[in-house]
Amino acid sequence: MPGLSRRAFALGLPSGALSIGALSLFGRTGHAAAASPVVVTPQAQVRIGRFTVTALADGYADMPYTFFPGRTAGQVEQAARAQFVARPGGVRFLFNQYLIEDGERRVLIDAGPAGSLGQTGLLPQALAALGVRPDGIDAVIVTHMHQDHIGGLVAGGQNNFPNAEIFIDRRDVAHWTDPAKRAGAPDYLQPSFRMSEEVVRLCPRLQAIDGERQIARGISVIDLAGHTPGHIGVRIEDAGQSLIMVSDMVFPVVHPAATDVNFIMEQDHAAAKAMRDRFFPRAAGEGALIAATHMAFPGLGRIVPDGGTHRWQPADWAFQG
Repeated sequence: MPGLSRRAFALGLPSGALSIGALSLFGRTGHAAAASPVVVTPQAQVRIGRFTVTALADGYADMPYTFFPGRTAGQVEQAARAQFVARPGGVRFLFNQYLIEDGERRVLIDAGPAGSLGQTGLLPQALAALGVRPDGIDAVIVTHMHQDHIGGLVAGGQNNFPNAEIFIDRRDVAHWTDPAKRAGAPDYLQPSFRMSEEVVRLCPRLQAIDGERQIARGISVIDLAGHTPGHIGVRIEDAGQSLIMVSDMVFPVVHPAATDVNFIMEQDHAAAKAMRDRFFPRAAGEGALIAATHMAFPGLGRIVPDGGTHRWQPADWAFQG
């Protein structure tokens, strides 16, 4: 949108100031587009103490209503329609990534599917709009080794973040590079196995980490295993403020209202349900500010009590202060 900067909207959160990038619904002439809108790659920023956390988006994909074990396709579609998020192809999943900066280090959480799923591959463009080059990223924390979280690391058959340390839980590295597990896996998981092998081969600065640990001052890994054997989250905290990036703990439409609904990519449904059973009440009790990979951009919200269950409350960032 001509004349409108990425910082045009000044917004706020209880945990800090948030600004969101321009989403243009106008064509080059400035008149409303009748057919295909022109959409600028979105950005949103939240301050957590000394940290600036920028939400970026690699794109989206529509997941068929049949992809949610625990509910019929009809039930999922009905819920999606009730929430006004139904698409002809299913439930729309965003692929949100988060860049953490403190003036000394740049840490990226996940790298997106990079064109391997849906309409994706926008992360390099989103970083460039910030003036950030891939070789300027100091570390990438991978929440788990599904293709939609690691594709951008090795897209094009190369290490796309050559100066970054890559942190991945050791349990996921072991699982996704196990030839026996790959041989017995369904077709839809094969890209994740293939890309995981490429990550290990192409990224010499890969660190397979064990358990909860601090990556840098104020940036720590938390254990959210269940969605995959080594699924992790990232807590960012400083000056009494915090944000928890929970990756695939929360999926659109079905979560957090029901913990017994899984996603097709989860091999261990019982483990995923058990983790959600533990995490959702804890997050609701803390009133934790959460960032989630697949929720509507920028993926910021809270899990709140709702008549004996829970619901997702998008972060109330507009016109705060």
